[in-house]
Amino acid sequence: MKAHGIEPKSFNSYGSRRGNHEVMMRGTLANIRLQNQLTPDKVGGFTKYFPTDETTTIYDAAMAYQKAGTGLVVLAGKDYGMGSSRDWAAKGVKLLGVKAIIAESFERIHRANLVMMGIAPLEYLPGDTAESLGLNGTETFAIELDGQTAHVTATAGDRVVKFDTRLRFDTPTDRIYYQNDGIMPLIVKNKLAE
Repeated sequence: MKAHGIEPKSFNSYGSRRGNHEVMMRGTLANIRLQNQLTPDKVGGFTKYFPTDETTTIYDAAMAYQKAGTGLVVLAGKDYGMGSSRDWAAKGVKLLGVKAIIAESFERIHRANLVMMGIAPLEYLPGDTAESLGLNGTETFAIELDGQTAHVTATAGDRVVKFDTRLRFDTPTDRIYYQNDGIMPLIVKNKLAE
């Protein structure tokens, strides 16, 4: 913001900058009430960038992963997406390169927004959680969609965990959005076909 001539006293809030994707991408997953288990000593928008084993911002790590062509998966707890900016939360994770969210449950509107962004909302089966499955976020994930089930293989070194999740495509249109990488690419594709 300073590089664009905006003084810190005028930064205001993320919500007041909703039209600026550069600001909003940096604010995605940066709430100080969030605790990334990969960086237990920091709150808010920090994570571990595994290729260098350094702690950095989620934004910087995501950009480095995008440059390397690595898609991202978020492991979450209950009510993922609960809050007032559900639309930008879905847009933000899309722009950060997230391909799937594996959560215990989803906030209803946010689940729909994720699908419209082309992100797969996967819900643990009853009794499963990241903790019960021994997942800690250091894994690489292979996800195979099969009807309303997603078969997940999580690998970290010699440790391999296989589990199923419920694919939260709640309407027939959800699958169409996902198959087209989201609603906007679908609209463009349909317009070009006219």
